[in-house]
Amino acid sequence: MDELFDIRGKVALVTGGTSGIGQMIAHALVRRGAKTYITGRDLARSREIAAQLARDGHCIGLAADLSEAAAPQALAAEFARHEQQLHLLANNAGTHHSQTLESEQPTQWDQVLNVNLRAVFFLVQQLLPHLRTAARVEDPARIINIGSIGGLHIPNWDAFAYGASKAALHHLTRALCKRLGKDQITVNAIAPGPFATRMNDVETAAMRQSIQTCIPLKRAGTPQDVEGLVVFLASRAGAYVNGSTIALDGGYVAAL
Repeated sequence: MDELFDIRGKVALVTGGTSGIGQMIAHALVRRGAKTYITGRDLARSREIAAQLARDGHCIGLAADLSEAAAPQALAAEFARHEQQLHLLANNAGTHHSQTLESEQPTQWDQVLNVNLRAVFFLVQQLLPHLRTAARVEDPARIINIGSIGGLHIPNWDAFAYGASKAALHHLTRALCKRLGKDQITVNAIAPGPFATRMNDVETAAMRQSIQTCIPLKRAGTPQDVEGLVVFLASRAGAYVNGSTIALDGGYVAAL
């Protein structure tokens, strides 16, 4: 394996790792030799997915409902029972409500902002000792926040809470980059476009038409696209990339 992209032996934590892009990230890390912890709201489901991923390496399932204020502290405490250092934190857990300007409710707004933004900040806060322990000048610890192209542009449908949360997450990424660089911890964000997930059905006629019309590469993203970027950011190859939000969207935002 090329040493530039070697992540064997690293310890990773992927929130929301039981489905969608989170599971793609976890699978990429596991099969490339990283000891990977995943979280989901249901412990049984998390352990089931972890067992499947562990066929290719080492994966452990934990439970965390990151809509709850106490969840980051509880998750960090549980992680500390297993590990003393954390080389990579992938903040992927997210939620979305499709509500119009007129129908959005405060509880729905709060849930989206709590999971997509608040939980990220406080999980970083709680896991800082583990990230600092893993950090090296030549090989920093890494934080990868999963944002969205919905935080880079305004879509043709109402997504006020979701878009605001992801735009704020991109800004938080830059703020954390500035604060944590001295600790040899890099912080970057990935802003995915259309991928086949529970939140984004790329097989509907409307979505297929949108992909053909709006994305220069004329296709949705694949697990290999996620793997390539995550491994780059997690390895020596991406060690000097810091504070960036990288659109993983086939050129969608650039072509607007």
